[in-house]
Amino acid sequence: MDEILKYFPNLTEKQKNQYNALYELYVDWNSKINVISRKDIDNLYERHVLHSLGIAEFIKFKPNSAILDVGTGGGFPGIPLAILFPEVQFTLIDSIGKKIKVGTEVANAIGLKNISFKHLRVQDEKGKFDFVVSRAVMPLDELVKLVKKNISPKQQNALPNGLICLKGGELQHEILPFKNIAETCELGEIFEGEFFKTKKVVYLPL
Repeated sequence: MDEILKYFPNLTEKQKNQYNALYELYVDWNSKINVISRKDIDNLYERHVLHSLGIAEFIKFKPNSAILDVGTGGGFPGIPLAILFPEVQFTLIDSIGKKIKVGTEVANAIGLKNISFKHLRVQDEKGKFDFVVSRAVMPLDELVKLVKKNISPKQQNALPNGLICLKGGELQHEILPFKNIAETCELGEIFEGEFFKTKKVVYLPL
């Protein structure tokens, strides 16, 4: 939790309690349904919670924005972002039902009201959203083709509506088709630690 407070010192007591509860909830659920590797569960706050919040270092979503988290797994980046932005509506989808169950149970346990979960492939999601967020589920060009239909034409944030991805490693080839429009944010310049050295936020207006 100290890692979260270091970068997000202005959390309310409710938000602190919600973040604080995540570790025990994920350890418990992970023992029943494996959604996070054993190695990563010990580093939950760095590798999952803080990593998800890298998106919040790139953009502060306006109240009443609608965000779609594609391939959320056990709830990342959607759950940490939904705690941070209580006036923003988050929809989390995944094609694997047991992962959606874990995310749903965790969100219910901490009383998150601004979040909904769907056991669904992104191809079948019909809703419109200000932004689609994702954490390394597939190459950018494939993801763009699948989510273009879900981007709302109505603009209300500081950045044009589009896709925001958390990515790692060498991305030059992936970004090449979008080099004229893509923006990247190096998380290693914001968050300390070896884990973040190759991590980036990639934004594409759509």
